[in-house]
Amino acid sequence: MPNPSRSNKHVSPQFRRTKHLFTSESVSMGHPDKVADQISDAVLDSIIAADPYARVACETLVTTGLVVLAGEVTVHNEAAAAALAAVEETARATIKEIGYNDPAIGFDYRSCAVIKTLHGQSADISRGVTKAADGKKKKKTGAGDQGLMFGFACDETDVYMPLPIHLSHRIVEKLAELRESGKYNWLRPDAKSQVTIAYEDEKPVGIHTIVVSTQHDESVLNKQGTFSDEAAAAIIEKAVKPVIPKKLWNDNIKFWINPTGRFIVGGPHGDSGLTGRKIIVDSYGGRGAHGGGAFSGKDPTKVDRSACYMARYVAKNLVAAGIAKNAEVQLAYAIGVADPVSVSVSTEGTSVIAEDTIADIVRDLFPLDPDGIIEHLQLRKPIFKETARHGHFGRIPGKNGTFTWEKLDMVDAIKKKAKL
Repeated sequence: MPNPSRSNKHVSPQFRRTKHLFTSESVSMGHPDKVADQISDAVLDSIIAADPYARVACETLVTTGLVVLAGEVTVHNEAAAAALAAVEETARATIKEIGYNDPAIGFDYRSCAVIKTLHGQSADISRGVTKAADGKKKKKTGAGDQGLMFGFACDETDVYMPLPIHLSHRIVEKLAELRESGKYNWLRPDAKSQVTIAYEDEKPVGIHTIVVSTQHDESVLNKQGTFSDEAAAAIIEKAVKPVIPKKLWNDNIKFWINPTGRFIVGGPHGDSGLTGRKIIVDSYGGRGAHGGGAFSGKDPTKVDRSACYMARYVAKNLVAAGIAKNAEVQLAYAIGVADPVSVSVSTEGTSVIAEDTIADIVRDLFPLDPDGIIEHLQLRKPIFKETARHGHFGRIPGKNGTFTWEKLDMVDAIKKKAKL
């Protein structure tokens, strides 16, 4: 039976989906899993700043009063060795930056214990990554692991992201701005958002439901001991409404603001956090496929990360070039082998040329081996901590261009190749 969630073009009329709802969530920089992601990427940044060719795979666990750093790190100079020795300070500085600076909330940068269990990378893995068996005299960097990686783009927003995840990210980003401004000092770092979009004929036509759960102190509780209506109204007015496009705002939106009634205990004190446990938040909010690999804490030779960035870059430029309204790019690799074992493009029936032709264009125009990806996207730089909050895709923090996978500099080349 055809799958009505994939493509209206290739689905029998009786199975076509004319109206539906789709929901995505995001989590704040203070969410325990995101705390872990940011620490892992802060460690990566500190090491790669001193040694661009360092090998890093750093995992973090956070819970009440405790941070555990585990994984594999290989460095090649004294400065990087010093950065590795200072990972405890790096972790504490990251926790402070996130906003956990009060021991009264059960987790803070001063009092937490930090346990470091990092060791060198496996020589077996290093051998395959360093010297790829590509059958040529010139050796390329091999993929750091086998696996399949996906990138996605669509024309729902001006940043070529699905609307539900894009708005969810912007809500928690706005919450962070409000908290850090000091004007809403009852806000605490942990928060989640969720946006449900109404679609007609695969196009977003309105906001259906918005859920926001944000940690807070006791000053905004009412006489019943629950989150006050005034505080909920402030969340809607200051954190939600400013990020919603005016054409989609309507009086029928359903709001659930702190629906449990209170959210005082949160962060790593309320729930343990682990690196890589928010892979759907980090990608496209459930829109499109996911290969299963996480991003944070991994240096760019790990294609779990770098190939996903390249796949997003490819997909975004394809959509911007008018090749399709939606583009999902899959890259697959074998450990130690440089070039991808497969390249696939799916457009959900929206492309103006054949999908196999698009895949050929991708192979011709984009570097898809680890060396090529790293060089083209300039990934041997300490840019990764910023990716671990508010989304890896659909934004360029500070407009400084460090998220190179968001650039639209291949549009003309694609159009020329496709003869558009």
